Amino acid sequence: MTFAEFMEAQTRRVDAYLTRVLPPRDTPPTHLHEAIHYTVFAGGKRVRPIMTLIACGALGGDTEACLAGAAAIEMIHVSSLIHDDLPCMDDSDTRRGQPSCHRKFGESTAVLAGDWLLVYPFEIVARAAEEGAFTPDVAARVCATIARGVCTSGIVAGQVLDLEAESRDVTAAELRRIHELKTAALMEACARVGAAIAGAPAQLSDTAARSARALGLCFQVVDDILDVVGDAAVLGKPTGADSENAKSTYVSLHGLDLARDMAAQLAAEAREALDALPDSEWLLRGRQLIDYVVGRSS
Repeated sequence: MTFAEFMEAQTRRVDAYLTRVLPPRDTPPTHLHEAIHYTVFAGGKRVRPIMTLIACGALGGDTEACLAGAAAIEMIHVSSLIHDDLPCMDDSDTRRGQPSCHRKFGESTAVLAGDWLLVYPFEIVARAAEEGAFTPDVAARVCATIARGVCTSGIVAGQVLDLEAESRDVTAAELRRIHELKTAALMEACARVGAAIAGAPAQLSDTAARSARALGLCFQVVDDILDVVGDAAVLGKPTGADSENAKSTYVSLHGLDLARDMAAQLAAEAREALDALPDSEWLLRGRQLIDYVVGRSS
């Protein structure tokens, strides 16, 4: 199976699980549920849930049991996209090649859909434990890990710093910190959630998390590069937005060539961390995921 086929197969697994656990879009309140389905199934690469499954599989776990954790991570990610796109945040009209949630359903519904997707994942994890996918202790670890990836040690803090940095020059260290929180923290949570469900010891969880953290930063550097040289039709969103919004990026701070070198170095760090894990088919997929992220065009 090629890596592209692997990604498609895992995306189908995640999407099937999401379809099963989300309320049907035609149940009340229908406008809210339509907005949730619209955004969750708008496409996207599903990198985060697939990374969660890879971490679980590479550490000897049952990836079927891990689907709840993977879906929870994806819902958290989609929630952050809905909120990021709001006029009071990044004010983006397009996401994944279609109107963003607030443009399609209105700001109030978008806020509520994002709120819903931020909370419902914890119910999904708790329900999976009740159904025997993993123990209540594991569920507690998964929930705590996800919360750390979102709150003031994760996405929310990163967004605060990002908004504060608009229209002013930031240092390289400040920019890295923004993206450690806004992007890499949830990537690290993917690895730790997979490790928790696999029952992996702390040392292996830390190793997987180190790789995921480097990959998260690599993902952001590549995002900044694509905002300059990418094809809007392929990306599913307009290019040049960072420059228009006077946002500092790796490209604006370091130039295009050095940003590319940084992405390659971060990918190398992510690969090196994986060398400490036992060889397996899932570990191979983890290495291929790194290659995919650093070489992506969307």
